[in-house]
Amino acid sequence: MQNPNEDTEWNDILRSKGIIPQKEKEVTEDQIVSMLEETIEKKTSDGKKLSELDLDELDELEDSEDEAVLLEYRNKRIAELKALAERQKFGFVGEISAQDYINEVNKAGEGIWVVLHLYKQGIPLCALINEYMKCLAAKYPTVKFLKSISTTCIPNYPDKNLPTVFVYFEGDMKKQLAGPLEFRGPNLTQDEFEYIIGKTGAIETNIKEDPRPKVKDKLFSDLAETNDW
Repeated sequence: MQNPNEDTEWNDILRSKGIIPQKEKEVTEDQIVSMLEETIEKKTSDGKKLSELDLDELDELEDSEDEAVLLEYRNKRIAELKALAERQKFGFVGEISAQDYINEVNKAGEGIWVVLHLYKQGIPLCALINEYMKCLAAKYPTVKFLKSISTTCIPNYPDKNLPTVFVYFEGDMKKQLAGPLEFRGPNLTQDEFEYIIGKTGAIETNIKEDPRPKVKDKLFSDLAETNDW
C-alpha cells in the first residue's frame, strides 16, 4: 500500500479529490522558535521575549521547556553578552599625545569608532566640548573618545582651527570638524553636540532632528509686522 504522506503526483490528485487527507505541513525552525517565544511570553510575568531574558531567567525555564532549544539560546545569549562586554570597554575620555596616535587611533581595532578632540586650554568652546565628550563617552561605551592638546598632537596646529574633532572608523578618517563655526559657537548645547557627532556615524543617537532652536528670518518677521499695520 502506498504511503499517503509521500509527496507523489498520485497522492496530490487523491488529496485534491478529498480521498485522502491533506498532508500536514512541516513545522519550520522559525515556527518552532516563534511558538517557543509565545509560550515563554505567557509564562513570564513581564512578557519578555526569549531574546530579552538574562541567563538566570533562562535557567529558570530549563525545567519546563525543551532543554536543547533553551541551551542553544543560552549559548547564543552568552556569546552576545561577551561580544557586547568586549565592545563596551571604553566609557571615558582618554588623553593622548603624538606618540600614542598610531596605537590609539589608527590601530584602534576592528569595528571601533574613535572620536578625537584637539583642544587648547583657555578656549571656552574647547572646554565645553571636553565636558560634552565625557557625557557621550559614558553614554556610548563602545566608542573610543579621546582628547589631545592640539600642539602636543600636531606641532604648530593653528588655534583658529580649534576646536577640532576627528572621527575615525577602523583606523580610517571618516569626518573632520574644524573651527568654532562647525560647532555653532559658544552656545552649543549637549544635544546639539550629540546630534553633530551622530551625523558622522560614530554613535547611534536617538537625536535624529537638529535640536538647534529655529531662528525666524528677520526679513519675514519685519514683513509680517508691516502687514499687521
